[in-house]
Amino acid sequence: MHNVGRLARSASLTGYIELMESLGYDPGTFLRKAGLSRRMLKESTTQIPSHSLRELLEVTASATGLEDIALRIAARRTFSSLGPISVVLKEEPSPRLALDALCRYLKLISPSLIMRIEETAQTVIIREDLLPTPGQPTRQAMELTVAMMFRILGELIGSHWRPQQVCFTHRPPADLSAHRAFFGRNPKFGQPFNGIVCGAADLDRPRTPDNSGATQLARDYLDAALMRRGEGIRDSCRDLIMALLPGGRCTAQQVARHLRIDRRTLHRHLIAEDLTFTALLNEVRTDLVKRHLEESDLLIGEISGLLGFANQSSFSHWFRATFGCSVTQWRSQAAERRPAATLSQQ
Repeated sequence: MHNVGRLARSASLTGYIELMESLGYDPGTFLRKAGLSRRMLKESTTQIPSHSLRELLEVTASATGLEDIALRIAARRTFSSLGPISVVLKEEPSPRLALDALCRYLKLISPSLIMRIEETAQTVIIREDLLPTPGQPTRQAMELTVAMMFRILGELIGSHWRPQQVCFTHRPPADLSAHRAFFGRNPKFGQPFNGIVCGAADLDRPRTPDNSGATQLARDYLDAALMRRGEGIRDSCRDLIMALLPGGRCTAQQVARHLRIDRRTLHRHLIAEDLTFTALLNEVRTDLVKRHLEESDLLIGEISGLLGFANQSSFSHWFRATFGCSVTQWRSQAAERRPAATLSQQ
């Protein structure tokens, strides 16, 4: 069942209708298949289901044969498509501080997006992932997400900036030329994470704020929106599990600490929603493993680590208990299903 609580701003699809028409397609056909309409995209602040956005991108890519459809949409979006957040970002004195502000208000742009920043002395890794929707591919939505981060960084650092690496977990397209042209370098596919690797010095470049005088008004508006938004314990836990899993075993104690409550309080909140932490952890792992096995060629050991298992043996045991077969058998069956699914969409 789709989580109807996950909504995204229709601004994510700015330029979609015009792009389809310029290519000679009727955008209404694709919009209807995803349960959307032209009217829903007319106002940039309209909230649309995240799963519908993902479905629209996949339906469009399949029907048109354009594997770079997400990049084409990203190229038509502007910095101002972010709404009031763009005002705040432009006022920050460095790209790094602007990135911190973006992380703070991220849920107002894309509630399904999980972003983590990892820093070393020389590099900054911006890891991005999307909360999974069972049975729904994320390839195009993930490429749109990373492409928009690339454009945001280019706006903050300078148009001539280029990342050190652009990474995706899914398989590469048949033709890399569009991706190479968009990012200014060859993206890497089949990687352990989705995201961008930057030089630390690039993010520390001083910026000249616009000093428009509207920054505090924008911050007040965004802070109030965060307060109104709120979030149930289930969604908060899923977000944290997604973020913590790749770093090792994700425990209830870790999640409770990040929520600034004790473990007993966490369990009490989950029970009130007819949940247990183990069931929620298993739900996230099940959704994620399907995505990795269907959309990437990552090794079993790599997938095991991304799901937070201590070793491959523990992962294999969990997988067989959950799916009733081995990882290799499941992946083989998925490979057999892919051509049939592709043909059915054409």
